[in-house]
Amino acid sequence: MQFEDMKAKIEGGNGFIAALDQSGGSTPKALKGYGIEEGAWSNEEEMFGLIHAMRSRIITSPVFSGEKVLGAILFERTMDGEAGGKPVPQALIERGVVPFIKIDKGLEDEANGVQLMKPNPGLDTLLHRAKALGVFGTKERSVINLANREGIAAVVRQQFEVGQQVLAAGLVPIIEPEVNIKSPERAEADQILLEEILKNLDAMPGDDKVMLKLSLPTKAGLFDPLVDHPRVLRVVALSGGFSRSEACAELAKNRGIIASFSRALLNDLRHQMSDAEFDASLGEAIDEIHGASTKKVA
Repeated sequence: MQFEDMKAKIEGGNGFIAALDQSGGSTPKALKGYGIEEGAWSNEEEMFGLIHAMRSRIITSPVFSGEKVLGAILFERTMDGEAGGKPVPQALIERGVVPFIKIDKGLEDEANGVQLMKPNPGLDTLLHRAKALGVFGTKERSVINLANREGIAAVVRQQFEVGQQVLAAGLVPIIEPEVNIKSPERAEADQILLEEILKNLDAMPGDDKVMLKLSLPTKAGLFDPLVDHPRVLRVVALSGGFSRSEACAELAKNRGIIASFSRALLNDLRHQMSDAEFDASLGEAIDEIHGASTKKVA
């Protein structure tokens, strides 16, 4: 797949995007969920080796293919590693899966009810390297905890500024201003976020398109104007702490939005499983998430 092939697949494909991008802070929790306790590694390199082995097992599973999985978001170390003896982006592309990379360096402390992204002075270098490896797009995450207009505006403004840097490097950004699903002001935050994103989309120069990764809204259909916006390539949803069944039920209510789940995709996988058990469990999760992404309910 060349860039335009990947763009067409993401824009019009029937499937979802897998999030395989747990970073340093969330890796121990991801490994524990996979059945590997914290004492199983003695340093950071061994820890990352274990999580890379998990991701490689997923990527090389016969059920993980471009038929239902349109794309996969990678952690930087995963992008630089191998799966099945091939560089990970190449291994994905050969399976018909479009590679993305997580580019943010974590979150600032909360201010005005939100957490902005930390500064990322090495971003241009990372983008250049990712492009050379065949990566199609990026993902950067901020968090919104309260319905604070000033804070949400700052989050969206920062996201679009980084997005323009990504577009300038020849990649497609997934803009991810996550609304905390446990927020007491979630519905109000959803509405303000919609307004701020529309404002920034309308102000975008040129004719490039971005992607959006959003928490599932409290009101089904709220993000329809984003799904239909001419500057949006695709809207994807994060599971945000919902169980897979909960996330899929909410996703199915929202027209035009597909999944980009992490925990909800990987939750039932265990290190101790045989390959047949692993593939069966992963296949079941893929089928359920694919169904909610492609078959919508009124």
